[in-house]
Amino acid sequence: MFVSEPNAQHRKPKLMSKRIAFLASDAPVAQTARAALIGRYGNAAPGDADVIVALGGDGFMLRTLHSSKHLHAPVYGMNRGTIGFLMNEYSETDLLDRLAAAEEEIINPLAMTAMDQAGRVHEALAINEVSLLRAGPQAARLKITIDGRLRLAELVCDGALVSTPAGSTAYNYSAHGPILPIGSDVLAMTAIAAFRPRRWRGAVLPKTAHVRFDVVEADKRPVMADADSISISDIDWVEIRSEPAISHRILFDPGHGLEERLISEQFT
Repeated sequence: MFVSEPNAQHRKPKLMSKRIAFLASDAPVAQTARAALIGRYGNAAPGDADVIVALGGDGFMLRTLHSSKHLHAPVYGMNRGTIGFLMNEYSETDLLDRLAAAEEEIINPLAMTAMDQAGRVHEALAINEVSLLRAGPQAARLKITIDGRLRLAELVCDGALVSTPAGSTAYNYSAHGPILPIGSDVLAMTAIAAFRPRRWRGAVLPKTAHVRFDVVEADKRPVMADADSISISDIDWVEIRSEPAISHRILFDPGHGLEERLISEQFT
């Protein structure tokens, strides 16, 4: 099992056994890597493992984190995809040493509750962001309420999103939102191609904030909501909050954790 020091910003798990579960995306390069690693280190079921090794890209890493949220084992990713922001470099020969030295990051996801125009309520979790996107030829019209207080009566835009610090370098950054330090108790709200107010690009909110978007003229200006690729069409409203009851544990090689990657991203 893994044991870690309490209240440490970067916990260093101590590997007391060698039960590893290898999971891989459908990409041939990831499947080939999984077979090679299983041949070298064996394979455990995720529920019995001390650590889960995810082989693929960032999308597969997100799926692995979601699927393993009920397990105690942390997830160590090795890049067999493209960008691999959440992944470590791939190597077959020194895995046990790397796992023993790995640093742990704790991430709380966002909880999304959305109601569609048919009155159905949908719930989903997002590690990166929850985004609202126009789904027709006309711009979306959104009303924004924070903690029960109306903050923006009308945002005319292609969309808007709320991002965690871990997701702030993904879609949020592409939409010109701020990069948030890992461990900061804030969320980023970012407008996507805002038309009115023209110069409004978003806000930085406390992590405890409860955000609500209401879609104005939903029949005329349809909007979809997306939580880490879980999409809901024709929404009427969306509520978003951080979910502290769920903690995703991610392992990184020393000096290559999320904090370092977030800083480096701003100077490249």
